[in-house]
Amino acid sequence: MQVMRRLVLVLAVAALLVAAAFGVGHALRSGSSDRPTASGTGGVDPRPAQPSTAPDTTPTATARATPSPRPTPTRTPSHTPTPTLEPGPRLLGPGDEGDEVRDLQARLKQIYWFQADITGTYGDVTTAAVRGFQAKREIPVTGFVDQRTLDRLAAMTTEPTEAELHNRANQPGALDARCRTGRVICVDKTSQTLRWVVDGQVLQTLDVRFGASTTPTREGVFHVYLKDADHVSRLYGSSMPLSMFFSGGQAVHYSSDFAAVGYAGASHGCVNVRDYDGLQRLFGQVRVGDTVVVYWS
Repeated sequence: MQVMRRLVLVLAVAALLVAAAFGVGHALRSGSSDRPTASGTGGVDPRPAQPSTAPDTTPTATARATPSPRPTPTRTPSHTPTPTLEPGPRLLGPGDEGDEVRDLQARLKQIYWFQADITGTYGDVTTAAVRGFQAKREIPVTGFVDQRTLDRLAAMTTEPTEAELHNRANQPGALDARCRTGRVICVDKTSQTLRWVVDGQVLQTLDVRFGASTTPTREGVFHVYLKDADHVSRLYGSSMPLSMFFSGGQAVHYSSDFAAVGYAGASHGCVNVRDYDGLQRLFGQVRVGDTVVVYWS
């Protein structure tokens, strides 16, 4: 019995020794793997954590620039060629004769393209005049008359008078009764003439033209109230040489435009004279107070 107690005691002591030895070995192995921390003791100098110098290998998303819109190509405007005018059907041309040719020549003469006598025959002179007129007006230059040429010429001229068609100066109509007494400038709108009449005797005759439909020359009996050899219109700024005023701003005077384009133009109401020398003679004879009669014969 006593032997058993001793054996149990020996075994208990041995077990305690084995357990103690195992604890010491485990403690040594656990302590060798620790690393100091900032809060640890045991003589370790606590230092602030240093920033890592190792490059950050985590890819950073690169901000992409907003793509600019593609430039729209500028379209160069295509050149549209100016259409070439083509001449129209021939209405009058070389070799033709008659009244239509006579009318054509008279109209060309009004605007100084035709300088010869009116003959009614479409020859070389007429052809040259038509070609010159067409070139000036940018009409196809052919030398014959088409509708475009005829229309343009008609727009620039007036209906030729019988005198123009037959190479005669304007033929005065009947003398108005009011022109037969005293000193009178007798102006006939029908025949487009001015006659200087003294005591019923016609001393001088001049071609004249009048105002347009919007600025007509007044009709009736008037008297010369002012003479001005070098007058310039204050209203239009145009020169009015040898002016003899008879009704407001209306006067008998020389017109360089009438001399240049004839009856293709018109005045602003005055009685235009194209013969400067002839009017100069008349200007020297007329006195302030002389009568002016404007009428239709």
